[in-house]
Amino acid sequence: MIKHKFYFLAISTFFLLSACKQQQQGPNPNAPKPYPVVQVQERSVTGFMSYPASIEGKVNNDVRAKISGYIKEVLVDEGQPVRKGQVLFRLETNNLSEIASAAKSGIGAAEANVAAAEAAVNSAQLEVDKLIPLVEKNIISNVQLEAAKDNLRSAQSRLAQAKAGQNQAQANYKSALANVDYSIIRSPIDGVVGKLPLKAGSLVGPGDPVPLTTVSETSEVYAYFSMNESDYLDFYNSTPGSNAAEKLKNIPPVTLILANGEEYNEKGAIKAVTGQVDPKTGSILFRASFPNKSGLLVNGNSGTVKIPKHYNNVLVVPEAATFEQQGIVHLYKADHDTAALAIVNVLDRVNNLVLVKDGVSKGDWIIAAGVSNLRSGLPVIPQQTSLDSIVNAIKPVFER
Repeated sequence: MIKHKFYFLAISTFFLLSACKQQQQGPNPNAPKPYPVVQVQERSVTGFMSYPASIEGKVNNDVRAKISGYIKEVLVDEGQPVRKGQVLFRLETNNLSEIASAAKSGIGAAEANVAAAEAAVNSAQLEVDKLIPLVEKNIISNVQLEAAKDNLRSAQSRLAQAKAGQNQAQANYKSALANVDYSIIRSPIDGVVGKLPLKAGSLVGPGDPVPLTTVSETSEVYAYFSMNESDYLDFYNSTPGSNAAEKLKNIPPVTLILANGEEYNEKGAIKAVTGQVDPKTGSILFRASFPNKSGLLVNGNSGTVKIPKHYNNVLVVPEAATFEQQGIVHLYKADHDTAALAIVNVLDRVNNLVLVKDGVSKGDWIIAAGVSNLRSGLPVIPQQTSLDSIVNAIKPVFER
């Protein structure tokens, strides 16, 4: 009986030690693991080229004083819509009114001088007319007639001077009235009032470096953005058209992303390109126009202009299937249940898809996820899945 107990204890100890040994060894690390695989497909995809942009009103007019004076009234507020001709500021006019009154009095004095000079001319002319027949009849000498004619010429000269004085007085009065009118500063266009750096009581003049305000016409706004020389050449060559004007017309509508990341609800159009490279920045300036009937966009806004770029029937793979080392993009093909490293040339990245120029072919099976744990030649267990299920499972952190 003791012998049987000893035998049972030995068998139990053997199995217990075997189980512990297996537990210590764990699963085989070289055993094939399952990986999702998808087929390389051809698709037509629209990507975007994105560029930071600054927003300006279609027309931006600086409002300046035409005369020197103190601001008496500020009749608008910042951001207020105004109409062309609407009064924005009034300057102090006491001194200007006095000058205008004096100029008006000068017109009266000048008119009196003209009237007196005209009377003198008439009188001198009568004297000449009276003496002419007397000279002709030899009743008096010609000397008296010539003296009368000299008097007439002198009177006519004084009349001309008096009329010139009258014209000058009228010009002075008009100038004085204009200055009074310039004291009322009006909006040059329909638009929106900008910043008001000067308040009532400030002394202003035509030579001031800072304008009284800026009125911006923003029913349509311009988004200015720059493109580097390399991007510009690629963009120019890929846009249909035989010349720059035709290419501008063929550029598809562009999108504006606002500073808060939201997409502006109106599409824009690229209307102008500078056509020359800025030597300081190595870039070319573009101007896109956007309608702004709602008034959401104002002068000085910032945003991002996105230009669509269409790719027809290009090879696509999931973003999650690729990784980069030293600037080279790789992925793994599923070659007979074995991971095979491949190098691909990337055209673009759009919505979690990598657009591939070469390195794979349509129909190739590639490993779609978990590639950071792979190495070339490692056996895998392929689990076929759809490309879209992999792509849609990834939520982009930001848009390109």
